[in-house]
Amino acid sequence: MDRDEAREIKSQLADYVHELVQREVHASGVATDTVPALGLGLAPVGEGRYAVAVRYRLGSPRVRAIARRVAEQIGPVGADVRRTGRIRPLAQPVAASGGSTDGVASPDGLAPLRTGPRPPVITALAAGETARVRPLRPGVSIAHVDVSAGTLGAFVRVDGVLHALSNYHVLAGSPSAEVGDVVVQPGPADGGRAPRDRVGTLAATVPLAPGRTATVDAALALLDEQDVDLDYPVGRVTRTAVALGGEDVVKIGRTTAVTTGRVTAIELDDIVVGYGEDLGDLRFDDQIEVESTGPGPFSRGGDSGSLVCTRDGIALGLLFAGSETGGDNGTGLTYLNPIDTVLAALGAELAQ
Repeated sequence: MDRDEAREIKSQLADYVHELVQREVHASGVATDTVPALGLGLAPVGEGRYAVAVRYRLGSPRVRAIARRVAEQIGPVGADVRRTGRIRPLAQPVAASGGSTDGVASPDGLAPLRTGPRPPVITALAAGETARVRPLRPGVSIAHVDVSAGTLGAFVRVDGVLHALSNYHVLAGSPSAEVGDVVVQPGPADGGRAPRDRVGTLAATVPLAPGRTATVDAALALLDEQDVDLDYPVGRVTRTAVALGGEDVVKIGRTTAVTTGRVTAIELDDIVVGYGEDLGDLRFDDQIEVESTGPGPFSRGGDSGSLVCTRDGIALGLLFAGSETGGDNGTGLTYLNPIDTVLAALGAELAQ
């Protein structure tokens, strides 16, 4: 079926899924929020053709049964049903006090960094750029001074002024963050400290809040120095596009460096991402799904904030979350915010 037909069926199924969840709640007596959401989107199956993407979390018998019912309802027109692991943002906040440590001593001999829920940012095995890098370039470690580490995804301009683009949970980290907070490169998990590694300050965020469906996890840092390296592994990235599904993509991230993947679903709604104590489980609509086309994962903890592009240098999305299982090679699925939605929310444009 074409995209409009798939969208119509997806829209109709949303009400059906809600009805099935309510039946489960009444039959089992469990609270509504203990029945994991079922993600619905569009999955490419050929040139201009789509199935309805159905995504559910591995390890939840109740939602698996709902997914099976939904696939039966779709029938011969086509369902692309996939199990995912638990989806998490791919960087974790450093707790101001309390919390649990991941046991990774800071590189400068200070106390071990405290992180939020596992999986922690991968430090010892990072293949990407975790050192201090000047001039700044895409793909390097960066973070709010109280966040472990994420990735500098892109350089953008707001009213002509250069900023660094990454995720809210990388450049802000929690609702307590404020505009003007220090941003360091590398991130604290990689030894970054203020003031010696300061590269800018938190300039803008798209707030995340419990109980509110989100579309982007994004923030900007105003850079102290405007001299940066604008090149990516695919060359200069100056254009954006809406993902149609099936695109071969590439990203450069702080943890897994340069990896390749393929867009396996678009317009995914009700993708639930676990943000830990501060924000809990948040739902995202209109997301993009990518699976690895290489031998390893497309992304891991610390790759949050990476810009995902086509092989010919067109930006499609901002990487923000992923699972450790799922996908054709079993190394997990990665989720992106559509880049045009991100830029519009922040009033920014890609730097050229």
